Amino acid sequence: MRHEKVGSVMTTDVVRAGDGTPFKEVARLLAEHRISGLPVVDEDERVIGVLSESDLLSRQAQAPDPYRRRHRLPAVTLTKSARRDAAKARARTAGQLMTEPPVTVHADDTVAEAARTMAEHGVERLPVVDEHDRLAGIVTRRDLLRVFLRPDSEIRDEVCREVLERTLWLTPRSVDVSVTEGVVTLTGRLERKSDTEVAVSRTGRIDGVVAVVDRLTYRLDDSHQQPERQGPRGITEDWLRNL
Repeated sequence: MRHEKVGSVMTTDVVRAGDGTPFKEVARLLAEHRISGLPVVDEDERVIGVLSESDLLSRQAQAPDPYRRRHRLPAVTLTKSARRDAAKARARTAGQLMTEPPVTVHADDTVAEAARTMAEHGVERLPVVDEHDRLAGIVTRRDLLRVFLRPDSEIRDEVCREVLERTLWLTPRSVDVSVTEGVVTLTGRLERKSDTEVAVSRTGRIDGVVAVVDRLTYRLDDSHQQPERQGPRGITEDWLRNL
C-alpha cells in the first residue's frame, strides 16, 4: 500500500536561524516571511533546536519591568522550569532562546507518521532532517493536510486495488466501494468476519480517507479463532481530533 512521504509535501527552501542569530533578527525573520516558527542550525546545518513566536513572547513576558519597584526577596531554590524561564528572560540569541532537543522527521517517513509525531508533541511544524541530522526541509500541519485533497475517484481505485485485490484476494465486484468527500462506504457480504475487519482497518489507513462506513456482513464468525489484536487506525482518527 502506497503512502505519501514527507519528502513529497515538505518545503525545501527553509527559513532558519543560526545559534548566534540575535533576538531581533529572529523576530524580523518571522515577520518578514510571515511564519510562526523556524529551526535553529549549527555551522554544519544540523538542527539543534526550534524557535517559535511563543518563545519570543515568553522571553518578553519574563523580562523584568523597568518601571516596577523592586523588592528584596528571600533566597529560594528555583525549579528547573523556573530556571529555564529565567534564562529565557536574559536570552539575546536564537541558541539561548530555542527549545531543545528538536522534534524532527525524515523525508522518507510517511505523512501519517509525521502527523502522529505532531499530535504527540503538540507542535505545528517539524524540521525534516537527513541521516546526519542536517536540515533538508520543513513540514507544517497545512502541508500534511494536502493528502485530504486527493480526488474521491483516486481513493476508490486504491481501495479496490490495494485492499480488495492485493490484501483480501477478492474481485472488485465482491464489495461495493463508494467515496464521498473522503468518506469511504464498504457494502457487501464476505466469507469471514475477520475479512470485514481487515477491509475496514486497511481502508482507514489509505491516505486521504477521512472515515470508513462499515456496511459489510459475513457468512462465518471466526472471531473466536483469531488472536486479539489492535487494528491500525487512519491518520484522521489519530491526529485530526487533536487539531
